[in-house]
Amino acid sequence: MSFDEHQNPAIKVRKVGVATVFFMIFCMSAAGAYGIEEMIPASGPGLTIIMLIVLPFFWSIPLGLVSSELGSAIPQEGGYYKWVQQAMGEFWGFQAGWWRTVSIYIDSTAYIVLAVSYFSSIVDLTGWQSYLAKVLIVAVLTYFNIRGIRDVGFVASVLSIIVMLAFLMITFIGFTHWNYNPFIPFIPPGQTLFQSISEGIIIGMWMYAGYESMSTMAGEIENPQVIPKATLISVPAIIAVYVFPTLAGLGSIGRWQEWAADGQGASYADVANLTGSYILMVVFILAAVSSNVSMYNSYLASGSRGFFAIADDNLAPKILKKIGKKHGTPYVAILSMAIFNLFFSIFSFEQLVVLDVFMLSFSYVLIYIAAIVFRIKKPDMVRPFKVPLGTKGFVLMCIPPVLIVFYALFTSGKGEMIGGILGALSGPVAYFIFKKKYGGLKKDTEVILSEQ
Repeated sequence: MSFDEHQNPAIKVRKVGVATVFFMIFCMSAAGAYGIEEMIPASGPGLTIIMLIVLPFFWSIPLGLVSSELGSAIPQEGGYYKWVQQAMGEFWGFQAGWWRTVSIYIDSTAYIVLAVSYFSSIVDLTGWQSYLAKVLIVAVLTYFNIRGIRDVGFVASVLSIIVMLAFLMITFIGFTHWNYNPFIPFIPPGQTLFQSISEGIIIGMWMYAGYESMSTMAGEIENPQVIPKATLISVPAIIAVYVFPTLAGLGSIGRWQEWAADGQGASYADVANLTGSYILMVVFILAAVSSNVSMYNSYLASGSRGFFAIADDNLAPKILKKIGKKHGTPYVAILSMAIFNLFFSIFSFEQLVVLDVFMLSFSYVLIYIAAIVFRIKKPDMVRPFKVPLGTKGFVLMCIPPVLIVFYALFTSGKGEMIGGILGALSGPVAYFIFKKKYGGLKKDTEVILSEQ
């Protein structure tokens, strides 16, 4: 199968620029430093800052580079799923698509939970009111996603600008109210360095994940080469958005043991409160809500395309590849994700992150292997963007993130490790069920159109 075959003709292609794609990647990979609060008391303030600076070089930068190279060479709807499929075959392609798509379904739910948690810090919500707020978020953003990627990109751009300005404000306030050494203590008293790294690495991996997600929508963009360009710009921008506000926050308010992402402990909002303006603090909390809403908005677009591409290969229920005539989007896949989010939003942020990280990590391993396979077997493949390393250097770049995956798996705790392994095994089980029922790539992949 050639790289430009098997592109669904019913998907509407839209003109989207580098800036819009950058904002969408920013939303899927960061949308602010929210979530780092859980890392600070777990690993210690000093180690947290060092990990935020060092981890990208061994985790997110390799992923960003590999995703840019593969995305430029194979700009198809389905992204990473198609990369692995064309490098390693139907079975492993399905595993990559299944693991990452399921992780996105879980991951996107975490942003709904965080958004409502932050909002609850300024407005007391009962249990049913909290759930109603989650329903409202899901409903509104599902509507924008069904309308198409251009509307998704517009929402992502607006919300990203709000979040960037909010964290720029936090950085300025924090540095002008400097009172503490943000590196002390380096690790929590009573913990070893090994324990401290293990406590925070999963959150760090989660914070720096998502660079490959935009690739699933390549088939809907007139010039898909804007994706690798935007990816390369987003990597340093996201590092800055994490490191500087965290330094400013710890340096201004301290209280490293109390930091938490539930809106109840110390957080970046407390930095805004140093000005004595309650209104300013409320504005920042609303920016926190906007941040998580923006991430959900972008992942609803990316994640839904995962199962659409798998169904289009006859490896998932055919209903998931229905495309609306009016907007040209896979609206059933989008709705399936929204329904999943509503059911899973009853879980806590911490539970969702652990489940998410292991599923996405296994898919990342396959992405790296696929990239290496292409380098070795198809050295002359057209790559509009190519990582400026020879094959040996390229392989060496891919080794550290794979080692990080297995380090996190075996040091996260017995329960988390068992959960991660069971999550991985769900992929082969699902493959054999769907392969038997729907036939896989051996059958024609007709387009299903439906009124919308």
